[in-house]
Amino acid sequence: MRRPTIMDIAKAAGVSKGAVSYALNGRPGVSEETRKRILGIARDLGWAPSSTARALSPGGRVGAIGLIIDRPAHSLGVEPFFMQLVSGIEMELAITGSDLLLQVTEDHEAEIGAYRRWFAERRVDGVIMVDLRVDDPRVALAEALPLPAVVLGGPHGAGPLPCLYTDDAASIREVVHYLAALGHQRIVRVAGPHGFVHTRDRTRAFEAASAEVGLADAVTVHADYTGEAGARTTRRLLARTERPTALVYDNDVMAVAGLGVAREMGVDVPGQLSIVAWDDSTLCRLVHPPLTAVARDVAACGREAARMLAEAIGGRAVRSRETARGELQPRGSTGPLAG
Repeated sequence: MRRPTIMDIAKAAGVSKGAVSYALNGRPGVSEETRKRILGIARDLGWAPSSTARALSPGGRVGAIGLIIDRPAHSLGVEPFFMQLVSGIEMELAITGSDLLLQVTEDHEAEIGAYRRWFAERRVDGVIMVDLRVDDPRVALAEALPLPAVVLGGPHGAGPLPCLYTDDAASIREVVHYLAALGHQRIVRVAGPHGFVHTRDRTRAFEAASAEVGLADAVTVHADYTGEAGARTTRRLLARTERPTALVYDNDVMAVAGLGVAREMGVDVPGQLSIVAWDDSTLCRLVHPPLTAVARDVAACGREAARMLAEAIGGRAVRSRETARGELQPRGSTGPLAG
């Protein structure tokens, strides 16, 4: 079916093409009665403005924002964090009638290339950046293009870009003090990739909190957020002669995989091993025992990031904002060591 045009509306209304343009764009030049009639005909014909035409007009916008996730595509199907984040973004965009252009890349250079292509082709009005990296080149790129952007993460490393960040240090400290109070001395944190700013910040907080409670054997090891990596890492840790008595995972997918490995190796949870997850998706409550987790409202973060980006696209000065910190939710996967 052919897409209706302004000329089709003009013929149906018996007016000039210019009159239709005035009516559709809210400009003076036609009576209010004629404007209403033209808008009614446009609605009946199913007409909608062309995003390409809007983008080419002075100050025009395409009505879409972009999100690139630089993770292995197969991992996203079981990664609740990004699904919750996208749902929050979509809830906000539904209010404004904007669209989300989502792309998955498995290479950092491909991600950079996608931003350049989107800007050159005027595919999006702005972007939400996730997984802020140490010395992240995307920050300078967004400035140079220039492309309105909001960073989910920070505040350190985001440069002049507005960011939406969480004080993970406070949550890490709460987790470490909680496990130490249960009597755990050998605590290992299974973290995400070390190049991420939030990984670095959590590691520093983990080391500081461990020193506060006198834990000499608290260490961090790195994985990639996937269940496969979480399982492999947990298997190696539990095979040690002096295995850890508590594991803290940087996401819930790795934590669920770790729980499965503990069961496979005959390690009782929580009698011999306590497990703490991060983000507290539904996964944490579907397994047995249910996982103790640091709960965050990820969907609310998505909505707020979308609101901030809308302000930036509109030309407003946007200040960085801090979200509510994660709250520890104790469940059956943590407890004192069995005697």
